[in-house]
Amino acid sequence: MKATYKKYILNFKRPSGTSRGVMTEKETWFLILEENGKIGIGECGILRTLSIDDRPDYEEKLQWVCRNIHIGEKQLLEALIEFPSIQFGVETAFRSLGSKTPFDLFPSAFTQGEKNMQINGLVWMGNELFMKAQIEEKLVQGFTCIKLKIGAIDFEKELDLLRFIRQNFDAKTIEIRVDANGAFDLSEALYKLNQLSGFELHSIEQPIQKNNTDKMAELCKTTPFPIALDEELIGVFGRDKKEELLVKIQPQYIILKPSLVGGFNGVLEWISVAEKYNIGWWITSALESNIGLNSITQFTYILQNPLPQGLGTGGLYTNNFDCPLEIKNGKIQYNQEKKWDISNLGLEL
Repeated sequence: MKATYKKYILNFKRPSGTSRGVMTEKETWFLILEENGKIGIGECGILRTLSIDDRPDYEEKLQWVCRNIHIGEKQLLEALIEFPSIQFGVETAFRSLGSKTPFDLFPSAFTQGEKNMQINGLVWMGNELFMKAQIEEKLVQGFTCIKLKIGAIDFEKELDLLRFIRQNFDAKTIEIRVDANGAFDLSEALYKLNQLSGFELHSIEQPIQKNNTDKMAELCKTTPFPIALDEELIGVFGRDKKEELLVKIQPQYIILKPSLVGGFNGVLEWISVAEKYNIGWWITSALESNIGLNSITQFTYILQNPLPQGLGTGGLYTNNFDCPLEIKNGKIQYNQEKKWDISNLGLEL
């Protein structure tokens, strides 16, 4: 078996804002396995400043994986505990290599084009007019669950945006999730949650910065509507530590990004702990290309979670890869008539 990797820069169609700043491009890395004329491909989707494996030795670790690919998937994953995005790439590459085609990773009614999955429509931060235009666009596109990034513009204007939605659509028609990416000050978090609660929101992701576990536990106990942990899960290794965190904070939900929490195995471990304590969960992508998004989407479908998932990021880039994934009426589906094109990577299928 031969293993190589390639770096690839994804270019955003338009600058995309979160409370951590505005992104115009995103780097990602592809692990490519070759054996007996077959290829397997996995994406190591790193998010700078957020991923726990955003380290100077990241590329060096990819080189190590390629040199040691012969030791097999299980041993590689054990050695990569501190590199969750590379774990995800390794898992996906091995599954890809062993599959009928490189992209048919979890065959199901979804990959057959018979079933789809509901997803949330993502509204990025920006000025009020830009965010309002995105909201209107998502509603026209048929989304019944909208997720808004908040925390970067004036809070009163963000409340106005929520008011705009609720004046036109009640909570039974449009479900609203908000994601603060840790933007709220500890002293004002509960006050803001109380203000937000008037809009009948489904949940808020990560209202305060991670590692404030005492305050987060207090918020989860007193919040007027559900809190979902996101960044809080990054860098928590081992089942015991995961259980310790969830028992202490007792969130209503957790949000799982395979690239950030150790791939499929990491996700399954978090789910196992969460369900033990009746904590809800859903899965989202972490701005991967369509290669990573495809594997996450297929994996998510087989888990049969009825909540809307966060898998609508495939259209963000100008130089993404053509693939069968498509979004219609607020749902993601697999159109078998569409073909993969990864020629940008210098690879032909």
